[in-house]
Amino acid sequence: MFGQLQDRFTKIFKTIKGHGKISEKNVSDAIREIRVALLESDVNFKVVGSFIERVKTKATGLEVFDSITPGQQFVKIVLDEMIDFLSSENSELKIKHSNSVILLAGLQGSGKTTTAAKIASFLKREFNKKPLLVGLDLQRPGAMDQLKTLAQKNQIDFYIEKQSKDCIEVLKNSLVYAKEIKSNLVILDTAGRLHIDDFLIKELKEIISISNPDEILYISDGMTGQDAVNSSKVFMENCSLTGCILTKMDGDSGGGAALSIKEVTGVPIKYITYGEDILDIEKFNPDSISRRILGLSDILGLVEKAQKSFDQSKLKDIQDKLIKDEFDLNDFKTQLVQMENMGGMKDLMKFIPGAKKFSKADIDDNKIKWITAIINSMTKLERLKPEIINGERRKRIAKGCGRSLQEVNQLLKQFNQMKVMMKKMKKTGMNKFPFNLR
Repeated sequence: MFGQLQDRFTKIFKTIKGHGKISEKNVSDAIREIRVALLESDVNFKVVGSFIERVKTKATGLEVFDSITPGQQFVKIVLDEMIDFLSSENSELKIKHSNSVILLAGLQGSGKTTTAAKIASFLKREFNKKPLLVGLDLQRPGAMDQLKTLAQKNQIDFYIEKQSKDCIEVLKNSLVYAKEIKSNLVILDTAGRLHIDDFLIKELKEIISISNPDEILYISDGMTGQDAVNSSKVFMENCSLTGCILTKMDGDSGGGAALSIKEVTGVPIKYITYGEDILDIEKFNPDSISRRILGLSDILGLVEKAQKSFDQSKLKDIQDKLIKDEFDLNDFKTQLVQMENMGGMKDLMKFIPGAKKFSKADIDDNKIKWITAIINSMTKLERLKPEIINGERRKRIAKGCGRSLQEVNQLLKQFNQMKVMMKKMKKTGMNKFPFNLR
C-alpha cells in the first residue's frame, strides 16, 4: 500500500532529520522533493499545489528552526497537514436503525461487486445489520453469479433476476423482497461501464429516484490514479455522491487517487479495501493512512486490527497466566493462531515503516504453520511442562511432525526467551503489556 510514495517520503525525511540544524535551503529542498514525489505518484497537480503551500507556510516558520529537533518538527508538520488534508466531516456511514439503502456506483472493473459483499459482511458483523445484496448489473456477464457466490459463501441474503433485462424492475422487486425477509439494509450493486456515458447516468438517476439511498458511494480503483479522480468528478456532478470507497489498496499504487479524490470531489473517503478476503475492508482513518503514506509507524492501525482479530477472553486468560507464571506451549499456540487471524506477519508489516528491509525468511508466515505442527506433535504433558522435553523427546517430536530437530530446538529456545521477557514485563507492571485489558 503506497509503496512507491512511502519509499520517497522515507528518503526525504531521512535526509532532513540527518541535519542537526536545518536552514531555509534544507526546508526548501525537502518541500521540492515532496512536490516531485506527489506528482510522480499521480496526485492531481492542483491538490499538490494546495498541500505544498500549506506545508511551506508552517515549515518556514520559527517553530521549525528554533526546535531542538528541527528535522523531527518538519516531519510532524508534514504529518499534521497530511492528516488534516485527508480528514472529512460526515465520514461515518449513514445507517438508520430501521431500513437503510446504500448504492454503489463506479466504472467497470473498480471492484463494486466484491466491495458490496465486503461492506455487507462488515456491517453485519459490526452493527448487527441484516443486509440484502441486490444485483443490478445486468450488463456484465457473470456479475450476478459473482454476487450470488460471494453472498452464499458469507451467509448474506441476496436478490438477483438472471433473465431480466430491466434493472429498474429488478430494483422494485428487490425492495419488496427486502420487506418480506425483514432486511434492514439494502446494498445496490449497480452496473458499470468502461467509460461514463449518458445511458449509465440516466439509469443511475432513475435508481436513485426510486430507492432514495442514504448513501451513494463511488467505488474507486486505487490503482488507476487520475482516471479514477476524473470519473468521480463526473459521478459527483450527476449523482450527488455522499462518499467514496477506495479498492485494491494492497497493490503498490502511487496513492494519487487516495490523496486527490477527496479534495477534488469534496466527499469523504469512508472505507478502503485490499486483498481477496471478505474481511479485507477497514474504515478510512486519516491518521493511520497518513502514517502509512509517509512511512511512519501506524500503531493505531495495528492496535485496531489486533482488537478486531484477537479473542479478548483468550487474551485475558493468557495475561492472567503470565502474572502467575503459568504460560505454557498451549498458550503460545493460541497466540500464533490469533496472529494468523490478524493476517500473519506479511499483513502486519504494512503497519511498520521500513519493513521491506526484512528478508522473506524473517516474515515467512509458513513459520507459524510449522511451529504449530511441532506443538501439535507434543504430548499434553509436554505442552504444559516444556522443561521436561529432553533430547529423546525432541527427536520423537521432530519425527512426528516431519520437521527437523534443529527447528524443534529453535522453537523451545524462542519460547524460553519469551518467558524470560514476559517475567521482566511482569515486574514492571501489567500497564506495560501492549493490549492491556485491565
